[in-house]
Amino acid sequence: MPNHGAVHRDSTHARTYLMCSPEYFSVQYAINPWMNPDEPIDLDLARHQWEELRAAYLSLGHTVLTIDPVPGLPDMVFAANGATAIGGKVLGARFTHPERYPEGAAYMAWFRRHGYQVTDPEYVNEGEGDIVFAGRAIIAGYGFRTDRDARNQVEKLFGLPVISVRLVDPRYYHVDTALVVLDEHTAAYYPAAFDEEAQAALSSHFPELIEAKDEDAEALGLNGLSDGKNVVLPAQAKDLADQVSGAGFDVIPVDLSEFKKSGGGPKCCTLELR
Repeated sequence: MPNHGAVHRDSTHARTYLMCSPEYFSVQYAINPWMNPDEPIDLDLARHQWEELRAAYLSLGHTVLTIDPVPGLPDMVFAANGATAIGGKVLGARFTHPERYPEGAAYMAWFRRHGYQVTDPEYVNEGEGDIVFAGRAIIAGYGFRTDRDARNQVEKLFGLPVISVRLVDPRYYHVDTALVVLDEHTAAYYPAAFDEEAQAALSSHFPELIEAKDEDAEALGLNGLSDGKNVVLPAQAKDLADQVSGAGFDVIPVDLSEFKKSGGGPKCCTLELR
């Protein structure tokens, strides 16, 4: 069963995250199968859920920085898409859909103001949504939102081998909706979101792979975040929480139901600064 009690505060697991307040969050358009402009957001509830996520990170000893939201950018709350930051280097994002274009510039400006070495994107990429740090390698998704050739810039900039994986189900349009890296050797994923070649690549890379059930994937249960010991997961993914806990991790459930209306969860709301 998930461990909701004792929290590990080992400094070796401490992380720094960037988040963006949902001040202007709404569903104004539909650019993925989860979004329906006719289904309104409860903004007060969204604010509360976002604060609960932030509080969960702080309770684990992590540092949370914030970027100011920009009016007219309702998806800017999904900070994970704003950039990729590894080893102090930052690759900016270039979004597929014009509704989100300005977010890339806003995030790159924040990083430059804070002294990061920022590289402009040469290809369409949606940040950590599709560029996933896995310790010894980077997993780079393509198929819906990120160009396959983005891997070339990722590999050159960060100096790590890149494993390309193709997404095949439009509900799981980013890798972070279908895979969560738990530690260097362990991940949880939804196999049906990937083509056979990608499934084989992931099986070869991770000695231990947890397979999520359909209902947990459909709850966006894999849109979680791990510090190597503690794993923040959507509260609705109960079977997945049991599996992750059984693998030796402490699970911290959070309810981000309002953000699921836009196809997001805990990871989408969180950009890790490495």
